[in-house]
Amino acid sequence: MQIHNPRAIGITRQESISLIPISIEIVEGNPNLASLLGWHLQQIGYSVFQAVSGQQAKLVFQKQQPSLVILSTDLPDGDGIELCRWLHKQRSSLIFVISSRTSESDIVEGLKAGADDYLTKPFGMQEFLARVEALTRRLRTSAPPACLDYGVLKIDLVQRQVRLKGSAIDLTPQEFSLLYVLAQSEGLALSRAELLQRAWPDEINNPRTVDTHVLSLRKKLEVDPQQPNLIQTVRNIGYRFNPEALSRPSLRQNPQNTNNTNSDRPPQFTAPPSRSFAKY
Repeated sequence: MQIHNPRAIGITRQESISLIPISIEIVEGNPNLASLLGWHLQQIGYSVFQAVSGQQAKLVFQKQQPSLVILSTDLPDGDGIELCRWLHKQRSSLIFVISSRTSESDIVEGLKAGADDYLTKPFGMQEFLARVEALTRRLRTSAPPACLDYGVLKIDLVQRQVRLKGSAIDLTPQEFSLLYVLAQSEGLALSRAELLQRAWPDEINNPRTVDTHVLSLRKKLEVDPQQPNLIQTVRNIGYRFNPEALSRPSLRQNPQNTNNTNSDRPPQFTAPPSRSFAKY
């Protein structure tokens, strides 16, 4: 399975696994290192949340329920190993400890506390990313669903077909991939860069192209594309899929005959950092 390069244009049953978004919480007291790690993870399609202390980490964890926690043992308000034990008791996430404690006894203590992997600082970015991939591979081994069923809206992942209130909706391959990624985000807002990376990583280089496909999807799925409810714009972030709109009786069966465009001001795209380092 290749998570660095998910080809969404031709989704098959196995390839669709790579598009299932995996959320990662980074708990690191050094904000510069946390930002750098987070940026690299986002570039390969992960959804990333950050915390700089143990207390903040618990709040973020309880709210976001990440699939993987990358945990530093050096935190400003306590011992990361104790936080590791707390996370392990939650039994809902994998734990990847990164630490400046390099002795064998420290590593053993971290693994016994519940860590699924342990990496000592300083480390190379390629090794770090490879270990993250190895961990998240465990989360992607289950068979993907054959269909996403939202009641009146059904997204068939095998046949690559969409039906709204029983009627087939004619989508291009790019539109289908975008809709799939938005629906899998479970209501979370995704930036243009995230949508671009997950939907068409090798096909399209301009994040602004996302706007064109969003407008097209709105014309085909929304009652009023000028006031979208299903695919919403989140100011300064990007777009989100709102499944609650599907429970509204006013949702039309085939709302794709309007030529109106959406006037929402698009969020800004932030350029990646210009510096990189060999060790972290």
